[in-house]
Amino acid sequence: MPLPGWVRRRRISVSFAVTTLSLVASVLAKAGERPLLPTDSERTNLIVAGRNWLPDSTTTKPRTPAAVDGNCPRPSDPDPLLGARTRMPGSWQGLVPVSKDLPIVVMAGHADSQAMDGAGTPGYAVDVLKQAPMDARMRDELFWNFKVQDAVVRLGQERGLNISRYVPPSLTIRNHADPATNWSQAKQRSARGEYVVEIHFDAYSPYGFGSGLIPAVNRRLNTVDESLAESFGRFPRLFRGGLGGPRRGIGILEIGMLQGPLERGLRDPQQRDQTVECLALRVVDALVRGVGRS
Repeated sequence: MPLPGWVRRRRISVSFAVTTLSLVASVLAKAGERPLLPTDSERTNLIVAGRNWLPDSTTTKPRTPAAVDGNCPRPSDPDPLLGARTRMPGSWQGLVPVSKDLPIVVMAGHADSQAMDGAGTPGYAVDVLKQAPMDARMRDELFWNFKVQDAVVRLGQERGLNISRYVPPSLTIRNHADPATNWSQAKQRSARGEYVVEIHFDAYSPYGFGSGLIPAVNRRLNTVDESLAESFGRFPRLFRGGLGGPRRGIGILEIGMLQGPLERGLRDPQQRDQTVECLALRVVDALVRGVGRS
């Protein structure tokens, strides 16, 4: 290896150069004894971010903490992850087959309706326990909707789904007919044959109903609707007479009531990433089965 220029300078004495070279050699030797590998915590952070540069002998895909640890509970009723399913079960079925490349658009519920009616639930921790919101600009429901939305799209793309997300340009759009709202975008995209699902967390008890899918009412129900309902539960198709979102082609996926173990897992910094990953994996697994990629 060529010596740095400052070592080769003529005015530097031979003794100084020898001393310097000895120090350099010592540093390089110590560096060789201690590989520059990340700590366990740093490695986990890299994996979560989808930037796992370490080679994996079993798979070439980035692995999430949930997948590595195997700590995601299986669907059940009541569910240890989601809590209770909706108390108002529907009787519909999704039977229409879909393409494996069905375009899927994931939206975050209430993403354009903050500081106005329809902003979403603040959650039990904020509303009852008077804890600080996760982000002062938005209700806690939207904060977690965004987190799960991002994770679902990331994991879905890793699993080969034709999946993307839509995020409105503003947290508050008071005109429901504005072309940038979730409703307007969903109406256009649904008319093009795209499957639109909106992530929500239900209100805490006794105001909420539990986990489940409120399906779209502007089209025939398909195998993706059915798969999500099998994993999360199913609301009546005309829940509350037919909501604005489903009338425009949105399937509203209530992850669960924002309370109890689910909310505590989300708010606990030690459990947060794992909880979000497990929720997203549950959604993605259902989508993969729904399009026939499993």
